[in-house]
Amino acid sequence: MIIGYARVSTDDQNLDAQTDALKAAGAERIFADKISGSKRDRPELDAMLDQLRRGDVVVVTKYDRLARSLRDLLDLVEVIKERGVGFRSLAEDIDTTTPAGRLIFHVFASIAQFERERIAERTKEGLQAAKARGRVGGRPPALTAAQKVEVRRMRDDEQRQVSEIARLFKVSERTVRRA
Repeated sequence: MIIGYARVSTDDQNLDAQTDALKAAGAERIFADKISGSKRDRPELDAMLDQLRRGDVVVVTKYDRLARSLRDLLDLVEVIKERGVGFRSLAEDIDTTTPAGRLIFHVFASIAQFERERIAERTKEGLQAAKARGRVGGRPPALTAAQKVEVRRMRDDEQRQVSEIARLFKVSERTVRRA
């Protein structure tokens, strides 16, 4: 079955052009959201994903109707693929049901992977440079050394509960246990 997905960002926008194009592409069922693509929680998208069956093909007019970023697109298409379902984007001429379409999609995936690795490299280099300048990264400790001593005293001498100590210091129980 060919299943269409359409999305616009606001309630006052119109889905007609997308639904017409999806019907022309053979969509037998169309799911449509009126919500920002940056939101991952989209009721119609979730309903569509739940109803996909092996052999189905998901069609969108443009890939940005399904996802706002390449990373999101790759993640969603991977979910679709795991269910034995194909993916087509009409504007970009991507069709994972064909060998050429899978090649193009994998080129996109490779570029995204390369970019993720480059970001990781730049982050590591930046942290090393900061460390060389004497900066220490990470979150500051939730408790000072003096507070840790007080936490231990309250627990050992006063026999207070971990939950009570955490509440007093406004930290998690785990932080208290580590102290």
